[in-house]
Amino acid sequence: MDGNARINPYLAGNFAPVRSEDDFDLDVTGEVPKGLRGALFRIGPNPQFEPRDPASHHWFGGDGMVHGFYVEDGKVRYRNRYVRTPKWALENEHGRALFGSMGNPMTSDPLTVGNEGGTANTNIVFHAGRLMALEEGHQPFEMDARTLDSKGYVRPYKGRVTAHPKIDPKTGEMVWFGYGVGDMPLSAGMSYGVTAADGTVVRRDDFQAPFAAMVHDFMVTENHVLFPVLPLTGSLQRAMSGLPPFAWEPEKGSYVGVMRRDADVSAIRWFNTEACYVFHPLNAWEEGDKLYADVMRYDVAPLFPKADGSPGDKAAARLVRWTFDLAGGSDAIKEEVLDDIDGEFPRVDPRVETRRHRHGWYAADPTGSKTVRLNAIAHLDLQTGQRQVYELDGGDATSEPVFTPRSADAPEGDGWVTAVVYRAGEDRSDFLVFEAQDIARGPIAAAHMPRRVPFGFHGNWVNL
Repeated sequence: MDGNARINPYLAGNFAPVRSEDDFDLDVTGEVPKGLRGALFRIGPNPQFEPRDPASHHWFGGDGMVHGFYVEDGKVRYRNRYVRTPKWALENEHGRALFGSMGNPMTSDPLTVGNEGGTANTNIVFHAGRLMALEEGHQPFEMDARTLDSKGYVRPYKGRVTAHPKIDPKTGEMVWFGYGVGDMPLSAGMSYGVTAADGTVVRRDDFQAPFAAMVHDFMVTENHVLFPVLPLTGSLQRAMSGLPPFAWEPEKGSYVGVMRRDADVSAIRWFNTEACYVFHPLNAWEEGDKLYADVMRYDVAPLFPKADGSPGDKAAARLVRWTFDLAGGSDAIKEEVLDDIDGEFPRVDPRVETRRHRHGWYAADPTGSKTVRLNAIAHLDLQTGQRQVYELDGGDATSEPVFTPRSADAPEGDGWVTAVVYRAGEDRSDFLVFEAQDIARGPIAAAHMPRRVPFGFHGNWVNL
């Protein structure tokens, strides 16, 4: 075993980087539906050089690499390319890692001063004709959808943009936010922004959160936005003293800011609940004076240490429903448990985002192991309460499942789910296609990679 792997699990197994940029035509078993045409784009961290300090390297800090699975006429081809951000370019020029863990300037080489940085490693979104690689500290970075060539930052955003914008299926608007906004790193400043359907940024307004936190994702309904500020806190003072820049501080409590999409940010109303963490919501919607958000909720934030630098606790998320009563006198969030197995990376039919949904899909762990590795794909029908699960064997693990509708006017949930699965026994990956409402049946088609695709974060289907 490599010494770095013994030091840090994020440099071992399928977390370890694959540094080659390849083009493969994949062998297919089963039958890829003829109606499935386009590409599944996935993205994740893939450091191009060994980290400066392997012991402190965090999974979230690697260079972005885009993996494209292009599907046409029942055939699948694969292409992967690094996102050539200014950080990637500077380190490539010098042939070594220069930036510290999670971009911490206290652990970076002086050569990084004045460099824009950026990893663009968290999400890959298509809007207004642009394929954009996203992370939480910079502007969107455009990639060519067919070649995966790097095209550069999309400058009109003028600052930090979330990795999780929401695209309104009715208006075509992309609604987004930023956190850590302001002159000082790890600040409590946030931004709320809107990009019109034609790609024009029409709004960006700043406000202050209750405290500095890692706000990974948020929720959007037809008329409202919800900003979860949860106690995975950011602290420049802590970072400068050698302690973790992001850490779990449950005593801060949990807040969710609610405002109308057309309101001034001064109108945000802060609701509250007990200390918890949410990386990803499934969806949110509104009915009358109530807002609802289905979210994957953790009791503690996983993958991050406590404020004193001691290791954090293992935790897993379960799907719950949050209710916000805008007409009530209380700012407390009502919570209802929706499912009893651990899961992450929840997804809905994108045509019902911001509206009430019936179907949801997510990566799951029916064993309750409380680890990052997810060994099943689940489908939950929230109307009937029925759940289907397809379990993987032998240490195999799945990516986020992504839904694609059978046609533009097909009923909600009628279509396919695609996912990338790591085959642990063979140390390689497969691209799988499922009937979306028959997950338990297993894949109807598999395209076989000759090597592995490292564990990553998010993906989206694009009709090319």
